[in-house]
Amino acid sequence: MQTLTLNNGVEMPALGLGVFQTPPDETRAAVTAALDVGYRHIDTAAAYGNEREVGQAIRASAVPRDDLFIETKIWISDYGYDKTLHGFDKSAAKIGVDQIDLLILHQALPSDFDKTLAAYRALEQLLADGRVRAIGVSNFMVDHLTMLLDATSVVPAVNQLEIHPYFQQRPVLDFDDEHGILNQAWSPIGGITFYPGYGEDRRSVLEDPAVAAIAEAHGKSPAQVLLRWGIQQSRSVIPKSTKRHRIAENIDVFDFALTEDELKALDALETGRRGGPEPSNVTLAAYGRAIPEA
Repeated sequence: MQTLTLNNGVEMPALGLGVFQTPPDETRAAVTAALDVGYRHIDTAAAYGNEREVGQAIRASAVPRDDLFIETKIWISDYGYDKTLHGFDKSAAKIGVDQIDLLILHQALPSDFDKTLAAYRALEQLLADGRVRAIGVSNFMVDHLTMLLDATSVVPAVNQLEIHPYFQQRPVLDFDDEHGILNQAWSPIGGITFYPGYGEDRRSVLEDPAVAAIAEAHGKSPAQVLLRWGIQQSRSVIPKSTKRHRIAENIDVFDFALTEDELKALDALETGRRGGPEPSNVTLAAYGRAIPEA
C-alpha cells in the first residue's frame, strides 16, 4: 500500500474505505471485507451513524491497531469548543479507541464561522493532548480555509472534498497544495454523479467513453482508472462499496500507471457541476441534527 505523508509527518495509506451512506447493518461486513483484502485506512463520520459498527469490525479483525488508520468527522451540530471536545469523546467511544488517527470538521459553517473556529481550536487541543494524531477539515472552500488559517495555529493536514473528473475543484486543490494541505477525495469514482439526487439528467463518470477507453487499454475497470487518476496526482482516495468483490477491485490499483496523455484526457472531463451540498448553503437550520451519545 502506497502511503502519503501529512504535514506533521504522520503517514496515511493513500487509499481507504469510505462508509458514507453504508447502513449500520452492512458496515461491519464491508469493513471486515476491506481489512481482509488489505485496506488499513477506514473513513467514517459521526453523521454517518455507523462509527460503532466500524469499531466492531476493527476489534473483531486480526489487524493490530497500530497498523490501522482511523479517520472520522465532527458534525456541525457539535461545533463549539466544548461540544467538539465531547464530539471526540462520543466518536472515540463508539469506535472503541483512545486515539483517532485523523479527526476532521465535516463542513464549514459559514453562517456561524465563529463556531467553526471554536471547533477547530478544540481539534488543536486534542492534537496537543495526543488524543488525535492529525486534524483537518472537509468541504472547506478557499475563503473558509483563508479565514481558518488566519485565526488558528495548526494548518489542517487534510481537506476532504468531492473530487472526480466531472468535478475537480482545481482552485481549492491548488490552494491546499500551496499550504501543505493534503487533498482527500470523497466520491473519487464519481459515485455522487449517479445518485438520484444528482438530477434527472445525471450521468455516471464511470460510463464516460473516455474513461472506458483508458480502462480497456490497461485491462482495468473504469473505477480502477479513476482511483489511479487520483493517486497519481498525490491525492488520498476513499472509495465506498459494500460488495466484497468491488472492495477488492478498488484496492488493486498499484500495479499500473496512467500516461500523461491519459491524465490530461481525464482532467478534460470537468463539468463544473457539484454533486454534494453547496458549502455556502450549509447551516444548522438546514443540516443540523443531534449526534447520539455513545
